[in-house]
Amino acid sequence: MGKLNIYSISLGLAGLLFLVIIGMIVTGNIDKAGPFVLGFFALLALGFNGYEKMKGLIFTTMIFAGVAAALYYPTYFTNFGDFKYTVLIIPLIQVIMFGMGTTMSIKDFAAVFQSPKGVLIGVSAQLIVMPIVGYCLAQISNFPPEIAAGIVLIGCSPSGVASNVMAFLANANVALSITITSLATLLAPFLTPLMMKLFAGEFIEIDVLAMMWSIVKMIIIPIGAGLLFNRIFGNRVKWLEKAMPLISMLAIGLIITIITAAGRDSLLEIGGILMVLVLVHNFFGYLLGYWYARLFRMTEEDSRTIAIEVGMQNAGLASGIANSLGKIATMGLAPAVFGPLMNITGSILASYWHGKPTEIESKVLETN
Repeated sequence: MGKLNIYSISLGLAGLLFLVIIGMIVTGNIDKAGPFVLGFFALLALGFNGYEKMKGLIFTTMIFAGVAAALYYPTYFTNFGDFKYTVLIIPLIQVIMFGMGTTMSIKDFAAVFQSPKGVLIGVSAQLIVMPIVGYCLAQISNFPPEIAAGIVLIGCSPSGVASNVMAFLANANVALSITITSLATLLAPFLTPLMMKLFAGEFIEIDVLAMMWSIVKMIIIPIGAGLLFNRIFGNRVKWLEKAMPLISMLAIGLIITIITAAGRDSLLEIGGILMVLVLVHNFFGYLLGYWYARLFRMTEEDSRTIAIEVGMQNAGLASGIANSLGKIATMGLAPAVFGPLMNITGSILASYWHGKPTEIESKVLETN
């Protein structure tokens, strides 16, 4: 019998609340289940904290708690008096990008020249797979044009820092992952508007230059400031390096909660179908990204890296773009759904690959 502690008790209570929630769904009382749903996710997160293999799911669980709170109590997350919380989305993204910049240096980009094949294949896979799959899904979705354009938008966005973490957990090539993320992010101000014009132009009007400037303000300027900050202060601000991942996670959680509250009515209407389409988009990103890399005879480690880089997108940036266009309640829905779901699927995939030795690890074992 396992040891009884606060974490196992929390998981047990979460299980009981889950049964209560199922009972309320069956009896048609889902609209009154808000406190139970929030309690379920809070207890689940506390319970996961006691088990090393489950700790990676705490962030995703808390995001689901935020999403549930936004769905049940949207008025708390839309505005305070005349102040609309959607105004916070772009500054929050700039904070995340500044944090990314503080962890980078010019030397990091030397990797592009040291191993250009892996970087070029990874970035080209991102530019080909996800926009085309997103366009196809948007075409068959039959959603209103602005919501369909959101599916294309998440496909045209670069990968984010979450992919670097998953690459580490999956025994993939972390250095390649960071390089692809960095390069794709810096190319985003120029390529994302052009791809949106190409793939989403039939759904909504795209002003390429305005979108470029908007993304430059969200990415290039804060990352540049972070690089400069790192150059000037270096090791004297180690505390910032430790604090930024937590700040970034809180910012992403807050962004998703605000978007969910803003688009609550549309989400309740089409949420189930949107979730299925987003999962298909995410799944094909992993699958086609992996075999695209294999097609070019990349190693198992590099193929895992590229699969994760393609399948996991920067949902926060996509939300910021939707917000800058004034379409956060419609175009921002697909990124809001994609963000939490990709963290779950990414964690599952990374756990699966973590238990399967790579070619290099197999050779080491054979040698020993």
